[in-house]
Amino acid sequence: MTDINADVWVSSNHRPMGFPEFVVIIASIMALNPLAMDMMLPALPNIASAFHITVANRPQAVLSTFMIGFGVGQFVMGPLSDRFGRRPVLLGGMVLYVIASLLAIAAPSFETILLARALQGLGTAATRVIATSVVRDCYAGRRMASVMSLTMMVFIAVPVIAPSFGQAVMLLTQWRGIFIVLMLYGVLALIWSALRLPETLPMSERKSLAWRDVLGAFRHTVTNRQTLGYALAAGGVLGALFAYVFSSQQVFTEIYRLGHYFPAAFAAVAIGIAIAGFLNARIVGRLGMRVMSHGGLVGAVAVAGIMLVAAKLQMLPLPLFMALSTLMMFAFGLMFANFTALAMEPQGHIAGTASSLYGSITTLLGIGIGATIGQGYNGTLLPFATGFFLCTLAALAVVLVVEKGRLFTPHNKPV
Repeated sequence: MTDINADVWVSSNHRPMGFPEFVVIIASIMALNPLAMDMMLPALPNIASAFHITVANRPQAVLSTFMIGFGVGQFVMGPLSDRFGRRPVLLGGMVLYVIASLLAIAAPSFETILLARALQGLGTAATRVIATSVVRDCYAGRRMASVMSLTMMVFIAVPVIAPSFGQAVMLLTQWRGIFIVLMLYGVLALIWSALRLPETLPMSERKSLAWRDVLGAFRHTVTNRQTLGYALAAGGVLGALFAYVFSSQQVFTEIYRLGHYFPAAFAAVAIGIAIAGFLNARIVGRLGMRVMSHGGLVGAVAVAGIMLVAAKLQMLPLPLFMALSTLMMFAFGLMFANFTALAMEPQGHIAGTASSLYGSITTLLGIGIGATIGQGYNGTLLPFATGFFLCTLAALAVVLVVEKGRLFTPHNKPV
């Protein structure tokens, strides 16, 4: 399907709600994941102290375990939603998220915290897969990319403000209070979804859960050059982003000595994604997904190269690091929604399974890369800068292979 011909409204299944509510509810569902991820950043030293953890990088497991549960969970959420519909899988995942939050609140040990975080990640796997599937059920092509960008604009405020919100909660209570907030948000999102979000997958389009059919859908997904290629590229980019998130608390508090101002610095950098999301939503319909995402990818490689050189020369003061990190986030904002739309475009007939597998590939690849880079933190920015450059360079190589060497070229135009 071409970039322009795919610019169609597939279904009105999100009725009776209006378009603005549709965007906001999808964003709110997807926000469960970044909220549970980024609110924990200021709490890591306190959790380490509460459970007498002395290994420097071990508190990062609170983040990485959550993302492992998220990545693994997506393998099953897609096929389940293609068989039973979007609503029951979504609501079940949100119930699991609430239960996991309760477990974390009462956790007597660090290992219990990690178990609760894995279950939280598993629950948010349903929200991510179903949200993407619902958008694909209703839209295609550039219109789908525009909706994804609008959704990103709404929920991107979550990672921007979440660390500051987490810090505020800890000033009023302590780190367990963060899990209380996460539980309450999960309950509200669950109620809203149960009351307002309709089923978007008709009975006539449900798929079988027979192993042959599920494996066939997986095979169809991974053998599609466009879907697999953009999944791998997105995974590489996510690896750089996760490495930044995992090590950001240490970088801002240990290298740049920001202390309690760390959440403000994190929020300032994350604004880059919000700006990119707004820009992408406004002009992707005119320029196309490839022009926007390829531009972001090339820009990311350039920014990563500058950061690596500056880190090697030990000439990376806080203002330059924040400027380059903001540009990194801006480039990520241009890439991710469009990479997702490009990967999902050929998979309309198995949107749930394809979204599931795409999410698992990108998340598990990203978490593996990001955790490796994060564990390499040694008190300097060199491990992160090196990883950032290699991740973006590898993603560019994959996209070049997928597009047969042609960047910025919409498929509806002659080359």
